[in-house]
Amino acid sequence: MSTAKQTVTDLLSRAGIVVNGRRPVDLQVHRERFYDRVLAEGILGFGESYMDGDWDCEALDDLITQVLRANLAERVRPLKMFWPVLRAKISNQQRKSKALRVGEQHYDIGNDLYERMLDRRMTYTCAYWKNATTLDEAQEAKLDLVCRKIGLQPGMKVLDIGCGWGSFAGYAAERYGVSVVGVTISKEQLRLARERYGHLDVEFRFQDYREVDETFDHVVSLGMFEHVGPKNHHTFMRVVDRCLSDDGLFLLHTIGTNLSRIVSDAWTDKYIFPGGVAPSALQITRAAEGLFTIKDWHNFGGDYDRTLLAWYANFERHRGELTDYDERFYRMWRFFLLTAAGGFRSHRNHLWQIVFAKPAGRVAYDSVR
Repeated sequence: MSTAKQTVTDLLSRAGIVVNGRRPVDLQVHRERFYDRVLAEGILGFGESYMDGDWDCEALDDLITQVLRANLAERVRPLKMFWPVLRAKISNQQRKSKALRVGEQHYDIGNDLYERMLDRRMTYTCAYWKNATTLDEAQEAKLDLVCRKIGLQPGMKVLDIGCGWGSFAGYAAERYGVSVVGVTISKEQLRLARERYGHLDVEFRFQDYREVDETFDHVVSLGMFEHVGPKNHHTFMRVVDRCLSDDGLFLLHTIGTNLSRIVSDAWTDKYIFPGGVAPSALQITRAAEGLFTIKDWHNFGGDYDRTLLAWYANFERHRGELTDYDERFYRMWRFFLLTAAGGFRSHRNHLWQIVFAKPAGRVAYDSVR
C-alpha cells in the first residue's frame, strides 16, 4: 500500500469511514490517484476527484457529516491552501469590481436548473419546516416569518438586498400590501423576477448594494450576506443604516459558522460561490457595533439540512430534463448540495435570522417564531 493511500485510509477511519466498505456511508475508490489528490490539495482535491469520478459514496451527506465531526480537514493542510488566505488578507476579494463573479458563475448558470430544483416561488434560501410538510409550504412559512418579524403593514416600503428571483418581494407585496425594491447582481435573476412579479408594487434593479441610497421603512437581506466578505461587513451595515428609517427593523438571514474566517474552503470558492465567506457571530456583531442593537437572534440551521435534501431530491427527479449540463456538472452539483447538508448536520454551519434596530429607535420587540 502506498504512503498516500495508507495516510488517507487511516484518516477516514478516524471518522468511522471504511474505504471500499459495504455500508452506504463508506467511500468507494475507483482510481488510486484519489489518495495523492487529497493529500496534495485537501478539500479541493477531494471535491475535484469526486467530480472526475475517482470515487463515489452512496450516502455522501452522511460521509461528509462524519468527516466534519472528526475534524479531518484540519489534519490535511497542503501548502496550496495558504495562498487563498494570504490573498484574502492583502486584497478585498469582494470589492465592487469583483462582486459580479458570483452572479455570473453561480446564479446565471441557468434558470431551468433552479426552476426544477427550488420551490414554486424559487426561494434559494433556507426554508422553515416547523409546521410544514412540503418544500412549498416551508418556503412560504419562511417568507411569512420574515414579514411578521419586521411587522409589515400595508403601504410600507421595504428594501430587499440580494432579492434573488423575487420570492420575498412578490410574497410581501401580495400578502402584506407593501412596496419592495429588490437589488441583485444576477442578470438571470433580474429577468425572471421582473417576469414573475412585474404586475405588483415591486421594483427589481441590477445594482450593487453599496450603491443604494434612499430611505425604507424596513430592510431585509436573505442569503446574501455570505457574499459580502469580511472586509466589507461594516460597509454593508453602514449601507443598511443609511437606508433604514429611524424606527425601522433590519432582518439579516444568513448562514453562520462557529469560527471566524476570511476565506471559504477552496472547492466551494472555485466551483460554487467565488469570494463567498459565511460569517461568524463575532464578525456579525463587530460589523454592527455602533450602528445597531440586536433585538432577536434565531437559529434554525437544522432546517437547512432538510431544505438541501429537498432541493437534491428535486434535482435528481428532474435530472433527465436538464440536458444542458454534463456528467461532471451533475457530480459537482451533487457534491455541493450533499456536502452542504452535511455541514449543517454536523453543526459546523448554522442558519441565523437576526433582527436589528437603530439604538435611538424602537425599544420593545416581541420575538416571533
